[in-house]
Amino acid sequence: MLRKTTLAAALAAAASFSAVAYAQDPVELRFMWYSDGNEGDVMADLLSRFEEENPDIKVVLDNVAYAVIRDQLPVQLEAGQGPDLARVTTLKDLAPHWLDLRDLVEDPSYWEENFGNYLDWMRPQGSDMIPGYMTQLTVTGPFVNRTLFEQAGVELPGEDATWDEWAEAVKKVAEDQDIPIPLAMDRSGHRFTGPAISMGAGFIGEDGMPAVIDDGFKAMAERIAQWHEDGTMSPEIWGSVSGTTYRGANEEFANAEVVMYYSGSWQIGQFAETIGDAFDWAAVPNPCGPAACTGLPGGAGVVGIKYTEHPEEVARLMDWLASEPVLKEFYERTLFLPGHAGLTEAGLDYQSDNPNVKESLDTFVGAVGNLAPLANRMPAWEWANVTYFAIIGRLGQVVAGELSLEDAYSRIEDDIAQQIEEAQR
Repeated sequence: MLRKTTLAAALAAAASFSAVAYAQDPVELRFMWYSDGNEGDVMADLLSRFEEENPDIKVVLDNVAYAVIRDQLPVQLEAGQGPDLARVTTLKDLAPHWLDLRDLVEDPSYWEENFGNYLDWMRPQGSDMIPGYMTQLTVTGPFVNRTLFEQAGVELPGEDATWDEWAEAVKKVAEDQDIPIPLAMDRSGHRFTGPAISMGAGFIGEDGMPAVIDDGFKAMAERIAQWHEDGTMSPEIWGSVSGTTYRGANEEFANAEVVMYYSGSWQIGQFAETIGDAFDWAAVPNPCGPAACTGLPGGAGVVGIKYTEHPEEVARLMDWLASEPVLKEFYERTLFLPGHAGLTEAGLDYQSDNPNVKESLDTFVGAVGNLAPLANRMPAWEWANVTYFAIIGRLGQVVAGELSLEDAYSRIEDDIAQQIEEAQR
């Protein structure tokens, strides 16, 4: 009897020790994250609440520079490594590395119904996997320093104003107010593409392969080159770095050194903080070309990484973060356009009393409905990033005086063909 009692006590003690050890050693998930504005703080707050509700999971939010996401994460993924989940913008090219959540999430139909418009942006061609959700829908478009326009006595061009009319107006303002940069555009092939589509660029051939260099493309490329020559654009943005390196002008705009800045909706939260009440600013409708007045949609998504050792826990976290009440709070606090069908229909109560923020959000919401059909195709196009990188690399050389436009056109086609050949081997 003593022996059985002792054995029972030992087993009970072991079970108790295991329970304590389990409680003390939750599964740890590494979450790679970058921020444009306050979204990292908002996500950290949300994750602390998730951990309270799920004490068996600990989430380590690794806040990194966007360059780490863009340049280092793909290298890790190719080596079969990386975090458990990540916030990324290169959604299509890296899709083979995403975790398929379809058999792991609680209700796949919820994901299909609410994120279905964007799932093809982040999964391999022809796949029906559920890789993640959009932390925001973005649209490219311009911001203006309205105070500078008012001080210069120059009227803001109207909703249907052309790129040429905007270029003329911002140059007048800059000359009157002694502003160094009339027009800035992110050094990005993605940013160039919306204006080029407005000019009539086709990008995608009938066979689905790149067909980039046409009259519409040349019309926008020629303007970029001319604006750098005549001082409308500053070589400090496109000419200060090389290759496919991204360069924004958000700091210059926030410091009132730029009259008009072509970037996108993701800047709203940041400008609300960095500009404050220093001057009046606003997003304005996309300038027009002969074919359209369009920006380019895109966004950042949270995806699971298929190399994780904890797929069930990743799916549980994803279900929680993508749930309607949690995602509603995230969008409202970060001032992001929703990438969730239900919340788009219901509307959001953005947490800002800044009139510049409200006006800019309204402008970008309107821009979503004004996107050209080709612009809406681009995020899910298999060769989009190959094309963007080739464009910015070679047009950057034109701005730097290293290539003529004609040479750039042929090099862009060669670069795209080479990248496609390598990808298809």
